[in-house]
Formats: sequence, C-alpha cells, structure tokens
Amino acid sequence: MDAPDSPSNAPDLAHIAGLIRSAIPPMHPGGRPVVAGVGAAALLLRAITGRGTLLGLAATAAVAAFFREPTRVAPDRPGALLAPADGTVALVDHALPPAELGLPEEKLPRVSVFLSVLDVHVQRIPSDGRVERVVYRPGKFLSADLDKASEDNERNSLLLRLADGPERIGVVQIAGLLARRIVCQVNEGSEVAAGETYGLIRFGSRVDTYLPPGARVLVSPGQRTIGGETVIAELDRNGS
Repeated sequence: MDAPDSPSNAPDLAHIAGLIRSAIPPMHPGGRPVVAGVGAAALLLRAITGRGTLLGLAATAAVAAFFREPTRVAPDRPGALLAPADGTVALVDHALPPAELGLPEEKLPRVSVFLSVLDVHVQRIPSDGRVERVVYRPGKFLSADLDKASEDNERNSLLLRLADGPERIGVVQIAGLLARRIVCQVNEGSEVAAGETYGLIRFGSRVDTYLPPGARVLVSPGQRTIGGETVIAELDRNGS
C-alpha cells in the first residue's frame, strides 16, 4: 500500500511553476500597453453586456503571444551574420541600401525577411558590434512582402560596425500593411551583442539586412529563419 504524500515526496510546486514559466516566453515591454488595452476593453465589454468573457480572454492571450520574446542562443561562429528576425526569407538579391545609412551608393547583398502576424516580432542584432547610426523615416504602409516596401514604407534604419572587422551592415525595420509602430531600443554609440533584442515592429512587417560586399549568403527565398540563431551569411575570417 502506497504511503501518503509527505513533504519529501509531494509535488515540488516551485519546480512545476518554473517549468511553466520556462515554457511560456516572456513578453517584450513594448507590447505591455497594447495587451493592457485589449484586456481593459475585454473587461469593459464584460461589464456592459455580461458576455464575451471567453472572447476577451482569447483576444488578450493572442495579443500577448504576438509580443513574445523567446530566449535565443547565438552560435559561436566567426564571421557569422545572424537573421535579425523570425520569418520567411522573401528576397535574396543585390540592392542599393537606404540613403540615410550613409553607405556607398553601390548595390549590396540584401536578405529580406517577411514576418507574418504569427511570427515573433522582436528584432535582434546580427553580430557583435557598435551602432553608428539610427535613422527613422516616416512613409506608407504597403504590404511588407512587396519589393517597393523597402523604399516607400515607414522604416527605421540601423548601421552597425562589426566588432571583429572593418565591415558595416545595415538592418532596416520596415512597417507593413497592419503595422503602425516601430520600436528601436538602441542609440548611436551603443555596444551590442549578436542575438540581443534591439527592437520591435507591431504586427505584419519586414526586416532587410544589407550585407558587406563579398559576404556569402547562406539562405534562399522561402526558407524560415529564427532571429538571433539562423546564420544568413558569413564573412571570411580566415584570410582565404
């Protein structure tokens, strides 16, 4: 006959709570006001109509999930340039970088990642380095999967000088059809590390990465990326 539960064999509630917390990604601070607003609206609807509890809970949970910020581990790989966002590679081509980055007027390798409303929407730093320029530019809200969205849409451009070499890369947050808010948490002069979160775009959007000449692109259109972990390109650090 089994012995009754005692303090030594009873479930460890603290351990269980820790497992639950580790399975649920934390929320980016930029999403808290939005989630609070949706939750308040749900409570107001419930107070007025006496209905909508389940709908309100579902809507609040869905918005909270949109702003999730999962932990990522950047690979220790010399010369690796990481995806700045979760999503699908929409374009791999050569294009002129935005003028506000101050880069030479020549076409550079570009990788564009499209984020659907179901993707994680925080942006991450592609490589260790120093932020040299951050420029916000207002614009339109065309569908982010269109090529002309890179030129016409609202955007925030970041120029990063790499820590382990002279190269500079450009990372551009581009608002999409539903996006109405771009958040950037770094400033000019900030020292940043590969994989760390630096920004957020609320709802569908796109992130373009302009790579140094000669960078070897390792992804293809249609491929899924994991921000801060997927290596989208690499630079020669062996002198070969």
